[in-house]
Parts: sequence; structure tokens; C-alpha cells
Amino acid sequence: MNTNRKTTISAGGKLANPDRQAAKTMASSRKIALAAGVLYLLTFVSIPTLVLYAPVHDPNYIVGPGPDTAVIFGGVLEIIVALACIGTAVALYPVVKRQNEGVALGFVGARVLEAGTIFAGVASLLAVVTLRQAGAGADALVTGQALVALHDWFRLGQGLLPVVNALLLGSLLYQSRLVPRVLPLLGFIGAPLLLASTVATMFGINEAVSAQSGIAALPIALWEFSLGVWLIVKGFNPSATASESAKMETNEVLSPV
Repeated sequence: MNTNRKTTISAGGKLANPDRQAAKTMASSRKIALAAGVLYLLTFVSIPTLVLYAPVHDPNYIVGPGPDTAVIFGGVLEIIVALACIGTAVALYPVVKRQNEGVALGFVGARVLEAGTIFAGVASLLAVVTLRQAGAGADALVTGQALVALHDWFRLGQGLLPVVNALLLGSLLYQSRLVPRVLPLLGFIGAPLLLASTVATMFGINEAVSAQSGIAALPIALWEFSLGVWLIVKGFNPSATASESAKMETNEVLSPV
């Protein structure tokens, strides 16, 4: 009889090979990291909207000439970003909940709320396009300007949610060491800068599209982009993944039936 073969009792009372379980856990974590990384990079596809949405900010856009293609394409890009926002939270939740389930749920909720503000902002701009295509004329200029302003306020609100996301997800990743700690540190540094910039814009101290706003948003953008690239290229820290998985299995075994 081979006495070197190790077994462990699972929560269901069955014998399982720990090496096989570890390999399965690592493969699953790698897939999750890859999916989350791709989705994080997808959240950057809406950057061209800074140019694509320029025509709709013209006060006379509804009665002006030219196609609506740029605005519609920008809306499509933002919808992709909104779906990717939700996807990042859903993909990461099974891993980060091992550290703190409450904080992980908060991150999911914040990501869904961020996606909701994006959807609402896109709907506002597409409503302006609809008025233009319907030939609403000069009578709809005020309505169109109000809808564009509503979109801008939604976008301003979106500046607050990455702050919440960075603090929630950053704390989970920092504590668990699933990625190098320098990555969440970027989020921790960027969160107060983006918060200050967004509040300043709300009170008219700063312009939403300006050099100051861009510099303030850079650390948060770098945090999310670097996280996406790291998850695709390297994935989660294997030792941290194994530790969290073992802790979770131990809790399941020791928990009363």
C-alpha cells in the first residue's frame, strides 16, 4: 500500500486529493483573472467619446447640419463600458469575497451603480439625437440642451464612483496580496485626487475637461489599467490564492452542518 498518498476530508465527507484540488483552484483563478483583466481594459474603450460627443454639445445641434454617427458610436462605446463595469465586479467577486464578503458585495453594488449612471447618460444623449432626427426644430433646443446637461451631470457623478471602487477593491487586494501591493496603492493615491477634482468641478472651480482634471484622474486610470494588464499577463498571486482557498475550505469543514 502506498502510504505517501495524501488525502483530505471535504465538507461533504468525501476523500479528495489536495494536489488535484489545488490545481483545480489555480486553473479557475487563472480564468477569473484573465476575464477580469480583459473586462478592465474594455472600460477604456470610451476614451474617444471626448471627441465623439463634441458635436452634441453645440447649443444648436438639434437644428444644425451633419450626421449623428459620432454621437451614436460614442453611445455604443459607453454601453460597452457599462457592461464591462458590471463584468469586472461579477468576475472578481468569487475571489475577493474570501477576504471580506461584505466589502466585496459593496464593490459589486458600486460597479452596478456606475454602470447605471452610464446607461442613463447615454439615454440622455440618444434622446437628443432622436429629437434631431425627428425634425423637432428650434422649439426643442432648450430640451436638447437640458438633456446634454443631464448627461454631463451623470458623467460627473461617474467621477465619484471610481473613488469608491478603488477604496473597496483596493483594500481587498491589498490585504489578500492577490496582486502586488503597489497596484492598489495607486488606487489609494488616486482616490482623494479624483474626489477633490470632481467636487471642484461640481462647484465650478474646475472644468470637467481640463488639464487639471486629467492629471487628477491619471492615478485612478493607471490603477485600473495596470490591474487589467497584470491580471491578463500574470494573474493572481498563486500563494495568496492557495492560502485563501485553504482558509475557505477549513471554514467550510469546521462550520456546523
